Amino acid sequence: MHDYHVHSNYSDGRFLPRMLAAAESAGLDGVGIADHCNVSERSPMATFKRQYGFNLDITYERRREAIASLRERYDLDVYDAVEMDYDPREEDAIRAFLDTAGFDYAIGSVHDVEGRNLHDERYFGEKSESERDAVAERYVEKLLGLIESELFAIAAHPDLIERNPALRGRLTEDHYHDIAAAFADSRTVPELNAGRATEDYGAFHPSEDFLAVLREYDVGVTVGSDAHTPEAVGENTDALAETVENRGLDPVVLSV
Repeated sequence: MHDYHVHSNYSDGRFLPRMLAAAESAGLDGVGIADHCNVSERSPMATFKRQYGFNLDITYERRREAIASLRERYDLDVYDAVEMDYDPREEDAIRAFLDTAGFDYAIGSVHDVEGRNLHDERYFGEKSESERDAVAERYVEKLLGLIESELFAIAAHPDLIERNPALRGRLTEDHYHDIAAAFADSRTVPELNAGRATEDYGAFHPSEDFLAVLREYDVGVTVGSDAHTPEAVGENTDALAETVENRGLDPVVLSV
């Protein structure tokens, strides 16, 4: 199994050697180090990335050297990847950066709506029911833009808003069909993401209902632990392997 979505100390994960050692111990055939990256110069995104150290746009070459120096130490393929925040207003900047950086592959993510992180329970919880529905619509619009942009090999956690209790259940069957149809027409592949499957959220992305719709459109999935700690690599890999087997999935393997 290839885990295409692991973080390191080059964003909000633990030290790179520890993450690679954990991937090897978990029995993975390949692991993609896909640290967070944002090329926006708009506030508050530009401020956020500097405050929290999400600076892969200026450190990716140093990380690439580190990955190259560590590859022979571990018995698995190690991919030099990126998880890029997507906003339609930054498409040109994202494309230019990805063309310049030359990662093995790029993961696209929608993490915010209205300039607020989608995990912000207080902010979204203070909205009315109709306003929360509008947030879900905006999320889907951004996700569709991500898919249709053809900038990314993988779309991360395609129903991320389910993690937030204030937004949970806002995605409809129509949303699932719209998103699945877009994936069917794109090179971008959704991932089976275990980032919160063993934690508070307790479920995978996409949900079982969403995954069923993706199957209707013959859309496959890649596998990503979305691990930020060595412990999560092992725990999430086990959970993913069990889920892949139980659901009869044949995960997509990227050509990298």
